[in-house]
Amino acid sequence: MSEPLIDIHMQVMWNRLISVVEEQAQTLIRTAFSTSVREAGDLSAGIFDLQGRMLAQAVTGTPGHVNAMAESVAHFINDIGPESVFEGDVYITNDPWKGTGHLHDITIVTPSFHHGKLVGYFASTAHVVDIGGRGFGPDAREVYEEGLFIPIMKFFERGQVDRTLLNIVRNNVRESDKVVGDFYALAACNETGHRRLIDMLTEFNLDDLDMIGTFILKHSRDATLERLRNLPHGSWFYSLDLDGYDEPVTLAAKLTIGPEGVLVDFDGTSGMSKFGINVPLVYAKAYACYGIKCIVAAEIPNNAASLAPFDVVAPEGCILNAKRPAPVAVRHVLGHFVPDLVLGALHQALPGKVPAEGASALWNLHMSVRPVSDQIGGKGAEILMFNSGGTGARPALDGLSATAFPSGVHTMPIEATENVGPVIVWRKELREGSGGAGEQRGGLGQTIEIAAAEGYMFRFSAMFDRLGHPARGREGGHDGAAGSVSLDDGTTLRGKGLQFVPEGKKLILQLPGGGGYGDPSKRPGGSVNDDIRHGYISESQAAADYGRQQ
Repeated sequence: MSEPLIDIHMQVMWNRLISVVEEQAQTLIRTAFSTSVREAGDLSAGIFDLQGRMLAQAVTGTPGHVNAMAESVAHFINDIGPESVFEGDVYITNDPWKGTGHLHDITIVTPSFHHGKLVGYFASTAHVVDIGGRGFGPDAREVYEEGLFIPIMKFFERGQVDRTLLNIVRNNVRESDKVVGDFYALAACNETGHRRLIDMLTEFNLDDLDMIGTFILKHSRDATLERLRNLPHGSWFYSLDLDGYDEPVTLAAKLTIGPEGVLVDFDGTSGMSKFGINVPLVYAKAYACYGIKCIVAAEIPNNAASLAPFDVVAPEGCILNAKRPAPVAVRHVLGHFVPDLVLGALHQALPGKVPAEGASALWNLHMSVRPVSDQIGGKGAEILMFNSGGTGARPALDGLSATAFPSGVHTMPIEATENVGPVIVWRKELREGSGGAGEQRGGLGQTIEIAAAEGYMFRFSAMFDRLGHPARGREGGHDGAAGSVSLDDGTTLRGKGLQFVPEGKKLILQLPGGGGYGDPSKRPGGSVNDDIRHGYISESQAAADYGRQQ
C-alpha cells in the first residue's frame, strides 16, 4: 500500500477511535447519577496504550479532568503491576496526586483485552456529589478531613466486584446510592469503549493498537513541534493576585518558549494555604497546558504526544504544587486561573492573539439542605450547582457571557437543580454592566437568587473568587465587575467557607464579568447601542465608559 493510502487508512481509523471514546463518554452521561456529570459534563474519557499514554480523548469533558487523567493511567499500571492485570478487572482511585486533584473525582481504569491479549486501557473520571468528610468545600485543614481516600486498587477483579470496598464507601458518604451508582456508571462507560474498540479492531483486522497508536503519537508530536518552531522564542513573566481564603494569593509564572518545547515555571507563587484551596501540580499542569494549547495548537489532537512538549515545574510546597496531606478539595478555584496566568505571559510574546482575563473559576455552589424541624417529615439533600461568570473579551470579539472557561462544563438547567432537592431558584439572569468596557466588551456574569423551600434551610460551602480582584482588561480595556455574595436582607457573606442561609432568606450571588479588550472609545456606536438595547449595559454606563451622550 502506498504511503498516501496508508495515511488515509490511518485517518479513517483515527476518526473511528474518536467515535469510540465519544460513545464511551456519552454512556457515562446517560448512566450517571450526579447532576454535575449528566447535566454539566463534568467528566473525562479516553483510551490509552500499554504504556499508559493517552491516544485519544472524548470531546465531552473538562481540561482539568482530561489532562490530569492523561498522567494518571501510568500510575495505575505501576501500582497494580503488569503481572496483576487480568481480563475483567476494573481499577479505581480518587488519590488527588495520582488522579485528578481532589477526592471528589473518581477515576476508573479498565484494561482492554483482544483475543486474550492486553491491548490498552480505557479511563474515565467523574465528580461525585459527596465523598464524606466535611463535604465539598475549602474548610478542611488536611486531606484526611476532606473525605474517603481510595488508593489505586481493584474495583473488580476478573469480573467480581469488591463488596468490601462498596460497603466502606456506603458507610462513609452522605449520598451512598448516587456515589456507588456513579462508580458503576464509570465502569460501564469504560466497558462500552472496550466493546466498540473490539468491533473496530475486528473490522480493520488489527491485533492491537500499536500501528494506529504510533501513527497518532508521531503526527501529533510533529505537528506540535512545528507550531513551536514558528513562535517567538524567549521568556516572559506574568502574575495574578487573587482573593485566596483568609488572605490574598499571588500566582506567578515564567513562560519559556523554545523550538523543542514550552516550560512553565511557577516560581514566585504563594506558599500553600492552611485551607483547601491548594492545587496538586498535576492539576495545575493540566490547565497550564490547556491554556497554551488554546492559542498555539488548538487544532492539534490532544493526546500524550501533543502534551509532551509542554513541561511545568513549581517550587515544592507552593500553592500550585501542594504536597500530601495538604487540603485540596476546591483545587479548581485557583487551578482555573492558571490559563489566565500563562495566557498573560503568552500575550507578551503574541500580542493581538490572547483574550483579556475572565471570571475563570467556576462559582460552584454545594448546598446541604435540611428540614428546619423534624416534624416536617422531609429528608435532606446534597445539591451541587455549577455557575459561570463572563469570559474575557477577545482581540476581535466580545467575551462570552455566563460561560465556563476554562473548565468547559455546561450550564446546569434550573429544573435539574430543583429536581434534586427542596430548593427554589428565584432568579438567574445576566448581570447588567458586569462586562469590562473595551473596543471588545467583556462577557457578562450572572445574578442568581436561590432559597430553600418552605420548611427547609441550607448550609453552603462558598468557593468563589474575584470578589476583591476583578478580571483585568487588556490593551486599554477596562476591568470586569467584581463578584459579591450576600443575603436578600443585605447581609454580606464571605467568598470562601461554610455559611448558612436560614429558612425564608435568599442567597444572592453576583458573578464577576470578564475584562474588556482595547480602547473603549474605539467601540462602534452600533455595538454600544446594541448593548443598551439588550440590557448588557445601562445608559449611564454607556456615558461613563464609552462617552455616549444621554
